Amino acid sequence: MRILVLLLSLWMVAPVWAKKPSRKKDYLVTITTAFGTMRLILYDQTPKHKTNFIKLTEEKFYDGLLFHRIIEKFMIQGGDPNSRTAQPDQVLGNGDVGYTIPAEFVPELFHKKGTLAAARDNNPEKASSGCQFYIVQGRVWDDENFQKQTERIAQMKGRQPTDAQKQVYKTLGGTPHLDGNYTVFGEVIDGLAVVDSIASQPANPLNRPTKDIRMTVSGEWMKKKKITKQFGYTYQK
Repeated sequence: MRILVLLLSLWMVAPVWAKKPSRKKDYLVTITTAFGTMRLILYDQTPKHKTNFIKLTEEKFYDGLLFHRIIEKFMIQGGDPNSRTAQPDQVLGNGDVGYTIPAEFVPELFHKKGTLAAARDNNPEKASSGCQFYIVQGRVWDDENFQKQTERIAQMKGRQPTDAQKQVYKTLGGTPHLDGNYTVFGEVIDGLAVVDSIASQPANPLNRPTKDIRMTVSGEWMKKKKITKQFGYTYQK
């Protein structure tokens, strides 16, 4: 009886992100900035990254942090806890939460424009940062330049895209040389123009925006049918 009471008490205090949601619902992430609002979904195929991002969101970890690194036609990066109170000349990008997340490489998930992926250092396991992330802007590739990317992917020992993925890179755009080297775990389903706006801001030689770009990150469990109806995102069955 004592063990049962203990288990019940633990269940009562379990955080929202730890409870298994209904299959009919998904977690909709909202990132708010001075340049507009982005809404994202997190992939079920990368459960460790999804659970961790929900945890940090529910803890309000990201609120007030900066997009501290931006490179036009590449990506925008944020999530460094040191950025919350950073001085204008402070170098950012080394902050963490004291743990990493094992890589979750899924062939179907690739670096098309708008994807959410985990930053990392040069560890040989390619484990992800526990908190830093980037959102892909990338560029649209023609046949000649894509061939150069194919060679670069081989040099980086990454994953060559499928024919279908190549077509996405040649129409929507993205950063194909990152596939198989960094974990993709979500995507922007509304507000993609915000990525373009942030990426185009002036930055210093270390790619930090000259004016701080802060974020607020929130989330809510929403019926998948509502997400599809409201934002046009189609779930794979």
